[in-house]
Amino acid sequence: MISQDSLISFALESLGLPDSTEADIAPLSKRGSGRTFFRFRWSPQDSAIIIHYDPERIENTYYADIAVFLTKRLIPVPRIIRHDPSKCIILMEDMGNIDLWSYRQKDWEIKRTLYQKTLVAAYRLHNIQEDLSCSDIRLMEGFNAALYEWEHKYFLEHFVKGICNIDIEPKMMAAIENELHQLVKRLMKAPPCLVHRDLQSQNVMIMDEKPFFIDFQGMRTGCAFYDLASLINDPYVYFSDEEIEELLSFYYVLSGAALDWDAFRSFFWEASIQRLMQALGAYGFLSLKLGLVEFLRHIPGGQNNIIRASTYVQNIPCLLYTSDAADDLLCVALGGRRIFKKKKNNTNHFPVHHIATLLTLR
Repeated sequence: MISQDSLISFALESLGLPDSTEADIAPLSKRGSGRTFFRFRWSPQDSAIIIHYDPERIENTYYADIAVFLTKRLIPVPRIIRHDPSKCIILMEDMGNIDLWSYRQKDWEIKRTLYQKTLVAAYRLHNIQEDLSCSDIRLMEGFNAALYEWEHKYFLEHFVKGICNIDIEPKMMAAIENELHQLVKRLMKAPPCLVHRDLQSQNVMIMDEKPFFIDFQGMRTGCAFYDLASLINDPYVYFSDEEIEELLSFYYVLSGAALDWDAFRSFFWEASIQRLMQALGAYGFLSLKLGLVEFLRHIPGGQNNIIRASTYVQNIPCLLYTSDAADDLLCVALGGRRIFKKKKNNTNHFPVHHIATLLTLR
């Protein structure tokens, strides 16, 4: 682990400040990505963020170059002051402490404005149209069938098995895998573009009432609906059905989508199922494998969102098993398991079969 004195020296040198400068360095909260963050302050008004990263997480080595790439294309991200790959240190602009998540309890009129600004920035990212093979940036492998299926396994291993302690019998697993395979085939038909990949409320900083993206090291080619699902079906922030529809229709009009509204909306809800499985798997992995137990508090929000998403999706089960800890939820006993009584959605009359169930953490 690099010393804080070494980080201070790096920052002073990068900023052209004398070694005698009185400076302070303070660790920031942990994030689940093999990185440690510090706020470096050299005056009451001046500060920057230092990131020390684990290069074995290959996407961490891409962050600085992606930031420069996005800045040149007017996508709002923090400015990179210096990156030293040999030391695995990045010094970047400090965007403050206020993120989009901080507004989760605000009135809808306030949240709507900030989310619409964020969707405008997301659309600009999604609308980058150039041959990336000719650029200097490196990206993680784009979304393909293998990556979608990896997310399914991640969910089944770290959430269903890890958190819920459920072993799925072979017959049911075969049904689940078949339905998830069909989901992948549908998602692969969505138009490809650049995506953030983790566009949730804690990865959007707000400064001067403007959004700035962070944690975009996983940027890759994919479908815009994955980003929309990450932002609008975020387990960290509750939206009513009407608010979700309003934000989704805002992006639809903004993008001038070639798809009709029904197809656009269908892609969104199917991508939401996919994204929420990934998120629940991540919460299980980060809490149980890395000891970041603070992620456990987000599981109920993820559960509620995936149940709601399943009411809009045709021919897909809500693939979530539960244990007896689901007593607090609206459910009925079925052969030693419990199955959610799913609410009917007025805009969707599709039956949801193999409806599975969830764990409510005690």
